Amino acid sequence: MPQQRARLRLIDVAERAGVSIAAASRALSGSAGVSDAIAQRVREVAAQMGYVANVHARTLAGGASTSVGLLVHEIGDPYFTEIASGVLRVGAEQGLTVQICHTGRDPESELVQVRTLIANRVRAIIVAGSGFVDARMQASVKQDLLAFQETGGRVAVIGRHHLGTDAVLPDNTAGGRSITEHVLSLGHRRIAVVTGPRILTTVADRLAGAAQALEAAGLSIEDIPVIEEAFTRDGGTLAMQRVLDDHPDVTAVIALNDDMAIGVLAALRARGMAVPKDISVAGFDDVAVAEHLSPALTTVRLPMAEMGEQALLLALKQPSARPRRRTTAHSLVVRESTAPPPRRKR
Repeated sequence: MPQQRARLRLIDVAERAGVSIAAASRALSGSAGVSDAIAQRVREVAAQMGYVANVHARTLAGGASTSVGLLVHEIGDPYFTEIASGVLRVGAEQGLTVQICHTGRDPESELVQVRTLIANRVRAIIVAGSGFVDARMQASVKQDLLAFQETGGRVAVIGRHHLGTDAVLPDNTAGGRSITEHVLSLGHRRIAVVTGPRILTTVADRLAGAAQALEAAGLSIEDIPVIEEAFTRDGGTLAMQRVLDDHPDVTAVIALNDDMAIGVLAALRARGMAVPKDISVAGFDDVAVAEHLSPALTTVRLPMAEMGEQALLLALKQPSARPRRRTTAHSLVVRESTAPPPRRKR
């Protein structure tokens, strides 16, 4: 049985044809330096084996690739802006340009963008943002990234993925526990969580942390409203409108990213509700704008720019036998958007 194409290397073709790697490379690229007979034999062997000459691999071998690719879910989300700043900083230090692509948390779009970056002959690809709980949703991307690495490309991810690559792992579960413990410590028991889709590993991990804190307080996440919308500012607004309509007794809302929290604050302003006098609001990530909101947002701080830096530095290292992991810390940042619940009117 022929070898799988993704696993074929130029050396495999050279050995089968009985020539050196240099001769095989010249034959497949049409360069001078090999006889017509040898060139024909190499091309026939390559065709039989299903090998396709890879210009990207030759570019990398020659050290000519000076660009890397960065995939983000939402280009307008400050979380990804700050990650990108870290990637750009390391890229500038290394003399590399960075191509940034937007996927919209769509696996099909992610696949298209990965293939585009590979076609553009980038040296490395950074995938920033959540993976999917169901590994099958990224199976095609995983296959393409494995093939990319077989030809000399490098890959690192930020977040929990099933891609089998080097990874920078945000402290999502512990962060979810910390922000929920804070809200509980203020005396809130009528709590709602607004979140992006649970198919995302980031959401699953942050919810798991919230569930741990609730359970320790004698509550269950199954007994509180968990409202799913898009993991965006508009999603936060829609989710908060649903909370106000369906659960008017809620005294605190935990948004599982700051972008949603900003949308939550907008929805509350539109309803004439004061934060934290009428209802407390907490977020997650501590994007740069969080401290400048009115009121300033209580949230969980992740080192986003540092995460971007670490991811690109991992991708520029020589590959290791096993995927490397870098974990981040988190810290709770308490600001003006959270306070004890309002006293009930007698």
